[in-house]
Amino acid sequence: MPEIVISEFMDLESVNATAKKFKVQYNPELVDRPADLKKYLHNARALVVRNRTQVNADLLSAAPNLQVIGRLGVGLDNIDLAECKKREITVCPATGANDAAVAEWVICSAMMLLRGAFQSHSQMLAGEWPRQKSIGKETAGKTLGLIGFGGIARHTASLARPLGLRIAAFDPYLSKDDSNWADTDRHETLGDLFQQSDLISLHVPLTEETYHLVDAQAISTMREGAIVINAARGGVVDEKALVDALKSGKLGGGALDVFENEPLTGEAASLFEGTPNLILTPHIGGVTVESNVRVSKVTMQNVCNVLEASK
Repeated sequence: MPEIVISEFMDLESVNATAKKFKVQYNPELVDRPADLKKYLHNARALVVRNRTQVNADLLSAAPNLQVIGRLGVGLDNIDLAECKKREITVCPATGANDAAVAEWVICSAMMLLRGAFQSHSQMLAGEWPRQKSIGKETAGKTLGLIGFGGIARHTASLARPLGLRIAAFDPYLSKDDSNWADTDRHETLGDLFQQSDLISLHVPLTEETYHLVDAQAISTMREGAIVINAARGGVVDEKALVDALKSGKLGGGALDVFENEPLTGEAASLFEGTPNLILTPHIGGVTVESNVRVSKVTMQNVCNVLEASK
């Protein structure tokens, strides 16, 4: 029976390297086969997941010998941390390993939505020449408002400054004396940040406090034509409120890499129809060829360290 069970995709080189030291069961389809996953976990000491595997009390009850959970990423809302603590299971996120990938996704989305010309693809293929409608805005001189100012947000800011963007941020959990506030306009309230920002990017976990943090009321306080970008967690943005604001012209654009219900079904996706100034991607912001290698290496090293220390 395997010592380490991996239920979602990761870099094969890291899988193979780990298999030289431990018995590994790697099957990225296990996330959709919960009965099989439970079977493999019966004697397992470690479980490695991304964001889709729901590590709840029911799943953990099938893994009495589990010592560590490796998270291929940083979000932990799919893992019952209280239950893990009760069972003395160590949870190891791959902190910092995909910061660059997410930050690049945010900046790319922002620039595409500001410029606007990239939305003319279907019209061009239809033989139209929508030149006047495709005139957009430059990035330089705009204000990027970051909600949450942790590692990914700070990396985003480091990419944005050379482009001429002013950086503003709101993070009540980061001390006002923290050196990371250098060259950043620190805001005391979200309302103030919304009013001052041309671009708003979310960098917070999904909690009771952050659920629908960006809702219709919040959007009403934003600048006309502002752009909202979410590569953090689905549920932080009220998707219907966002679509309504895009269609009414209150917002100038939006980009979502995460959704309240994932994977996005056809029925759920119908909400976004007829919204050309909206970029949708399948929770891929933090996953590139390069970041997958980094995240996989960090995760497996974390897992191996815990297992080797417990021998």
